[in-house]
Amino acid sequence: MKKWYEELFDDYSKNYDKEDFVQGTVGECDFIEQELNYHKETKILDIGCGTGRHAIELTKRGYKVTGIDLSESQLERARGKAKAQNLQIDFIRMDARELSYNKEFDVAIMLCEGAFPLMETDEMNFQILQKATQALRDKGKFIFTTLNGLFPLFHSVKDFCNTSATEGNPQYKESSFDLMTFRDINSMIVEDEQGNKKEIECNERYYLPSEITWLLKSLGYRQIAIHPAELGAFSRQHELTPDDFEMLVVADK
Repeated sequence: MKKWYEELFDDYSKNYDKEDFVQGTVGECDFIEQELNYHKETKILDIGCGTGRHAIELTKRGYKVTGIDLSESQLERARGKAKAQNLQIDFIRMDARELSYNKEFDVAIMLCEGAFPLMETDEMNFQILQKATQALRDKGKFIFTTLNGLFPLFHSVKDFCNTSATEGNPQYKESSFDLMTFRDINSMIVEDEQGNKKEIECNERYYLPSEITWLLKSLGYRQIAIHPAELGAFSRQHELTPDDFEMLVVADK
């Protein structure tokens, strides 16, 4: 039986590219380039690359990127987009919990909850961090976004999701946040590319900044910075607050 995060992206790649929260690619890649000091020889691993928006934009800017994702439907869309732009990018179907790379990349990116923190157990989520770290060379950098655990302590996740439920985005039917596990259990209605609607039961883990810091320190990262993940405007200039739904993590080995 498919997990919810597998079912969600079946026959959904074109609609995914229309969603509001994937429209900040250029600004997000501007930030990534700044973090790389514009070194074009940097080798990048895009974990949970989806339809390849960051991988394609960074390749256009001269970087060597490998994209991995669990969804073959998303990857097919990514390959088609890259081919249309005459870009050579390796898009590979792979489970982020089972990455076999060992010190092959200078940077790993994992944006818009591309893999972490969607897994059904904390152990599986941590496994993704472990494998991403293993893929990085010494002095490597890990840039990712994840759900901010401070947000549901002060706000309703359900209300937030409903305010973003505009036409073309998934519609949230029910939502229940568990303070003991920091998991949001929600029912989401999505429409596939044939116009068929399906209801999916989702289970997402929110993380406190202190949890992320501890997890990354346990993996050997020397420096860890956590900031708001603002759509299309990633930056180190602002402090994370409980009003930020997502957080941006930049960790250096």
